[in-house]
Amino acid sequence: MQAFLDAFKALINAGAYVMLPIIITILGIIFRLKLSKAFQCGITITCGFVGINLLVNLLKSAVTPAAAAMVENLGLNLDVTDVGWGAISSVTWASPVVAFLVFEILGINILMLLLKKTNIMDVDIWNYHHMMIAGIFVFFVTGNFVWALVATAITAVMTFKFADWTAPLVEHFFGIPDVALPTVSYTSSIIIAAPLNWLIDRIPGLNKVDFSIKHVQKYLGVFGNPMMLGLILGCAMGAMALMPIDQIFLTGVNVAAVMVLMPKMTAMFVEGLMPISEAAQTLTSEKFGGRALHIGLDAAVIVGSPEVITTALIMIPVTILLAFILPGNHMMPLADLAVVTFRVALVVALCRGNVFRSILISIPVMAAILYAGTWAAPMMTALAQSTGLSFDGQIASMAGPSLTQTFIVVWAAVSPHAIILVPVLVVLFVAIWWFIEKKLGMGKIEAYAAKCDDQQ
Repeated sequence: MQAFLDAFKALINAGAYVMLPIIITILGIIFRLKLSKAFQCGITITCGFVGINLLVNLLKSAVTPAAAAMVENLGLNLDVTDVGWGAISSVTWASPVVAFLVFEILGINILMLLLKKTNIMDVDIWNYHHMMIAGIFVFFVTGNFVWALVATAITAVMTFKFADWTAPLVEHFFGIPDVALPTVSYTSSIIIAAPLNWLIDRIPGLNKVDFSIKHVQKYLGVFGNPMMLGLILGCAMGAMALMPIDQIFLTGVNVAAVMVLMPKMTAMFVEGLMPISEAAQTLTSEKFGGRALHIGLDAAVIVGSPEVITTALIMIPVTILLAFILPGNHMMPLADLAVVTFRVALVVALCRGNVFRSILISIPVMAAILYAGTWAAPMMTALAQSTGLSFDGQIASMAGPSLTQTFIVVWAAVSPHAIILVPVLVVLFVAIWWFIEKKLGMGKIEAYAAKCDDQQ
């Protein structure tokens, strides 16, 4: 058993670029592709994924200095520092209970597939840390291993269902068929975004406001295409940060490059995915009566959308302003400002690319993250210190227990009234599950998402 755990840990440590072609090749063979074709798909998908991540990192390198300068220029000096999702990830994988939680999540995914309670085959194992952090946090605070397993299970089931419900948006808005995104940093926004989007749809006047990239192109001509828009937004962000002229222009060029190159990398990713997807649908049609299965992947594959980047670039200074003005907030956004794209991507898809509405909804989404980060900071700092990390003052992140979905689970499980709150949370989520799949009907979600095709 130990040898198996060591081998699994070595594979995890090898990273996504090693795991992804292996997992995709195995899936291809299971779906009856030839070994050579399955391996070619795995490498093509991985090359596209590498390109996407390189561009995401380019965006981070362009945005981070500007965001840090804005924080400094505003004199923002709160006592909880955002150290970034990477620190949270390292804390997660260093936990003594991590091996149990990895296999628990994998088992839940397999069981839900067998029971037809999800259509997702989650191959995004290296991002399990987004689901595991709930259990690890609960274990650290309470010392109760059973509660840790319960918290992880609730988070995993919620994530798979949120990903199931939002899969039509991935296909119709982002143009990636047969893919779902069971990444908590992506799905968590739906908790706030979905009811707010429903509410805005019913407010006369406000429901008619539509400001999208398409409309910008119509009125601004060449200056409205994604490349030029990226240049303008990047330069504007550099200017707000009071950067030197050359750095302002460099920031704009880097953002423009991401805008124009990301769709090409996404196209390469989809090119490798299509044979796998077609083979999967053929097999499931034969064996499962036409049941459609989705491959669960990292949300990085969709954050390069021009609408997502535009919304994120606007939300970065807005988030800094929120940190400054929100009463009771102690979290200083910093390291994770560069990955606001992940926090707003689902909001943008839900709003069908309407940047105005996306920003309107993203404001409470980001405010909730700041407040949850403030709440979790003392415990997050102690957890990080227990793994050997050292920081000056308290820390937080825009990941982990700061995400709305994870916060709700952790808050219920570490509460003195956990024995009441956790069952209430489960009952509430099951009721929502029943309403969406039985009362509302998945067909309506599909129809809503399909409207994206008409507005692209």
